Amino acid sequence: MLRRRRPLLRAAAVGGAGYLAGKKMGERNDATDPGYEEPAATPAPVQSAPPTSGISNDSIARLKQLAELRDQGVLTDEEFNAEKQKVLGGA
Repeated sequence: MLRRRRPLLRAAAVGGAGYLAGKKMGERNDATDPGYEEPAATPAPVQSAPPTSGISNDSIARLKQLAELRDQGVLTDEEFNAEKQKVLGGA
């Protein structure tokens, strides 16, 4: 039974030693390499505010309502444009 464990112990020792050696080499190379730069932290994405064009939410709702009335045939295109100019002119 002791013979079965030796290959496993040997593999673990070799693997562990290789891991530590690689880790140490990486740390040494990072510290001594003059061209090495620490990776910059990526900034958090900035949420952009919607563009403010001077149109309020009430104006947008009114324009949608006027567009529905035009689509239903209640308003003509001329009446719709006149009301739209009133809404946009008052904003």
